[in-house]
Amino acid sequence: MIIPIRLYGDPVLRGGAEDVAGDSAEIQQLIDDMIETMRGASGIGLAAPQVGRTERIFVADLAAEIQFEPVPEEASQPMAFINPEIVWESEEEGDFEEGCLSIPDITEMVKRSERIRLTYLDRRFRPQELEVGDLPARVIQHEVDHLEGIFFVDRISAFRRRLLRRKLREIASGKAEADYALYRIL
Repeated sequence: MIIPIRLYGDPVLRGGAEDVAGDSAEIQQLIDDMIETMRGASGIGLAAPQVGRTERIFVADLAAEIQFEPVPEEASQPMAFINPEIVWESEEEGDFEEGCLSIPDITEMVKRSERIRLTYLDRRFRPQELEVGDLPARVIQHEVDHLEGIFFVDRISAFRRRLLRRKLREIASGKAEADYALYRIL
């Protein structure tokens, strides 16, 4: 089921997420719905707060970007990351243009670590560790930020944020358009 995506300004997006205690049919359904929602919005990552949930989960379609050896079963489909923690970040950083499904029609250059190491539980609740660079590292950092209540616009200069202030206020007030379902606070 496609779930409407929460817009910038929705309090659930700033609240942070809570660890998932264990597997359940509800958690598995949430993961399925998040994958369907992400695909329906042509996204490559989606965090639970973006669909109004507080579980520490995100999904990402990184299979084409990560070279696995051996190839795990999860790599052939969007991956689920449960209770993720970034345990290492490289000192080398790079700029890349980012956008967000919760902030339609805004992109900005964001500086992030080039490589990261992440621990998480996979969809079967097995502990995993993954070290990635380039686009997968950026997507994971972006989605983990969502779980902490942080947006990519929080990582840009104050000057750039001031330039976006009016547009961000419009999005927060529900004046946003997208070709996917949006949840608007009225």
